[in-house]
Amino acid sequence: MTTKTTGDQSLYTPGQALNSHASAKTILIAVDDSDESARALHYVGSLLRDIRDVNVTLFHVLNPMPRELMEHGGSENPETEHHLGEQLRKDQEEWIRTEGAIEYPILVTAMERLGQTGFPLDHVTLKLGHERDIADSIMDEARAGGYGTVVVTRYGPTGTKRLFSSRITDRLVRDLSGVALWVLG
Repeated sequence: MTTKTTGDQSLYTPGQALNSHASAKTILIAVDDSDESARALHYVGSLLRDIRDVNVTLFHVLNPMPRELMEHGGSENPETEHHLGEQLRKDQEEWIRTEGAIEYPILVTAMERLGQTGFPLDHVTLKLGHERDIADSIMDEARAGGYGTVVVTRYGPTGTKRLFSSRITDRLVRDLSGVALWVLG
């Protein structure tokens, strides 16, 4: 099933039943450093702080990997090709480590905001995503982690680029099945 919440309205969209590995008590909240994410954290934390056995993962997707780190030029020599591939993997890992260190404070701030609602912080996990694009990263994590609910925000046109544009939330509504999807904002 997919649940879409916009403001105070809820819509139920019939779809696939919950994935057999998904747990209704595991929630993935996609966050960035926006006011909308802060409001979503306040809403979810206030709503769920007294419910036992709820576990939340705060998930932030890193900026896109630079094109030059997506693939190497290649070589006809197999040994050189192998060396280029190894170097590319090392460069990608270094980029992920560096970018993760820069962006990790977003997750720490999100956890603090969730904790301010009284939600127990020992039920919170922090994760960074970095694969492909934002919607794919969220869907991959939702499927791999067996989450029962995914929470994202929808932004209106503000003139500034935000992590979760309506294009991303529209894709999640359309393509993410087997979990409840809360679209807040």
